[in-house]
Amino acid sequence: MPLITPTRKAILSSIRPFSTTAGRFARVTDAGPSLARKATLAPPVQAQPPVYIQLSSLLRRQAGEPKSLNQVVSLDPAVFTHPIRRDVLHLCVVHYRDGLRQGSASTKTRAEVSGSGRKLRPQKGSGRARLGDRGSPMLRGGGRAFGPKPRDFSTKLPRKVVEMGMRVALSSKLGERSLSVVESLEWDGAKTKDLSKRLAELAWPKVLFVSGNGVPELLRRTTGNLQGVEVVSAEELTIYDILRSKRVVLDVSAVEWLERRYGKDALPLAGPGEGLEFVQRAA
Repeated sequence: MPLITPTRKAILSSIRPFSTTAGRFARVTDAGPSLARKATLAPPVQAQPPVYIQLSSLLRRQAGEPKSLNQVVSLDPAVFTHPIRRDVLHLCVVHYRDGLRQGSASTKTRAEVSGSGRKLRPQKGSGRARLGDRGSPMLRGGGRAFGPKPRDFSTKLPRKVVEMGMRVALSSKLGERSLSVVESLEWDGAKTKDLSKRLAELAWPKVLFVSGNGVPELLRRTTGNLQGVEVVSAEELTIYDILRSKRVVLDVSAVEWLERRYGKDALPLAGPGEGLEFVQRAA
């Protein structure tokens, strides 16, 4: 016979048979406040509205034309409006810079330096301190005690933390109004001085161009000799590149790639060409 605890006995004694299900549940809740349990459901997660940013025409703008077109681009809020987490950015930057360390420093120990292993002077009788062979770390030209050896300085970081860091970095640039979206990164000019003059007019000392369909060859050659100007593809984009740049310029294909890559955990994946909405603004 199974044992019945007092609490269970109190519950059973408070229940009376009823013909309807509604009455039966009504008696259970009348057993007392300590016996009745209310079901608490988490509120449903509401999808955030998209963020709209004005489509820029900085590279293709002619003299006298406005800096922005009469179109706006909708950005995925899961990627571009993430809460700012400075701790996550710090972890990601340290993780990235640890991987850049070469770790090739190497010194010789007393067993690896050239020279005889003969004892330099007798252990006793000379009145001087004890001394071994010429490879002793105390002597000039001797080995290095506990010196550096080739090692791997790279550290590990969870993939989801790195993805969150990318969202935080993009969101911080958007919040600082340092993020621009252009239709294409194709540069019509063929000279470096033309692009340098255009960037000087915009007051962009350090700018990062991100392309989703590979780096345009003409833009890559044009920016090759410009300090502070970098051109990378969306696949090569790192958090460190975003944070150290004063201005980040994305083309439409780069925005689509970033939303497909980093927006899948929060919102459903969008197919190619489905992640952006172009809205014609009223004149």
